[in-house]
Amino acid sequence: MTEPFDLEINGITYSVFPEGEEIYAIFKEGVEYVKIQKDTETHWLKLDQETEMPLFDNDEEVNLIGREIENYKE
Repeated sequence: MTEPFDLEINGITYSVFPEGEEIYAIFKEGVEYVKIQKDTETHWLKLDQETEMPLFDNDEEVNLIGREIENYKE
């Protein structure tokens, strides 16, 4: 498993905690924010807070965080 890392996007610090299988727990400015999962190369899904089932809505912030995770991994 990869170690946690921080991303800065538009002046906001996101702490990324890999949980395996392309799932990441995201903390925004130090507060638990969301869990996300990679869906396709350009689309990421937010996971429901209670069930951790994928939510199939288009969330630009989640996609932006996902793209930055991909860039960080490279």
